[in-house]
Amino acid sequence: MKIGAVFPQLEIGTDPGTIREWAVAAESLGYDHVAIFDHVLGAGRAGRPGWNGMYDHADQFHEPLVLMGFLAAVTSRVQFATSVLVLPQRQAALVAKQAAAVDILSGGRLRLGVASGWNDIEFEALGASFNTRGARIEEQIEIMRCLWKEHLVTFAGDFHRVTDAGIRPLPARRHIPLWLGGGAGKVLRRVGRMADGWFANTSRRTAARVGIAPFSPDESGRERLAEIYAAAREAGRDPASIGVEVRIELADRTPEQAAGELSEWHSFGGITHAQFTTMRAGIDDLGQHLAALGRFIAAARGYADTR
Repeated sequence: MKIGAVFPQLEIGTDPGTIREWAVAAESLGYDHVAIFDHVLGAGRAGRPGWNGMYDHADQFHEPLVLMGFLAAVTSRVQFATSVLVLPQRQAALVAKQAAAVDILSGGRLRLGVASGWNDIEFEALGASFNTRGARIEEQIEIMRCLWKEHLVTFAGDFHRVTDAGIRPLPARRHIPLWLGGGAGKVLRRVGRMADGWFANTSRRTAARVGIAPFSPDESGRERLAEIYAAAREAGRDPASIGVEVRIELADRTPEQAAGELSEWHSFGGITHAQFTTMRAGIDDLGQHLAALGRFIAAARGYADTR
């Protein structure tokens, strides 16, 4: 099991030196990857009575792909994962180009996690259709993979058209691992059919806070994995080739107690990656974030490959 650290978007601030120090420390502590959340805009709550979004206009989010360009220059080993990028509110060809640039500049350290999104307010502001996002993301995945692999692409779909054109430079591997996030049945089947992995990121604590079902190491969790694996077999894919990443939160417990959750996931089986987040744990100080990362990874070494 590979262990990643969640970049603390909400508390890190805007000082480049602080951001660099956090990333360098995460790498030196032995974390496998840095997971970065995404939101382009935050909605105001005052004019939306009853709106219950997880984030709003007061929450800070650095743009993930731009941020990764910076982090690639100050690190040498740690991987990067968008966890997740809201793809249907963006242009597929542009994301393919941006991701290729990050992958090249980082030496092949990018894992692109994408999802269909939940915030219709962002879609409106970015000029994208919220209602067609599920069908759109499938087409986007297809076209992006073509653009990463081929010098010239001709593609005609319901939402995208490319006529004998391509991006340069291409990723060195002509492939960027593409994972999906989300927990609906349609998403799980989509993971099985076409994704390299699944971000099962709704932890039990987050799920309780927003009133949705978590992905847990129990029978309900096995049912979700079974749905992914069944779709994979129907598509002629090996279910064992599909990675699964879970999220572990620090909030309301010690780093050592949080690391104990890895034992449950290790026994559960099928989990290839985990990410540890110190966000929303009452920490505003960089030193405290780094201390928690250090204590967690030290306690986690019995359960995970942290190289």
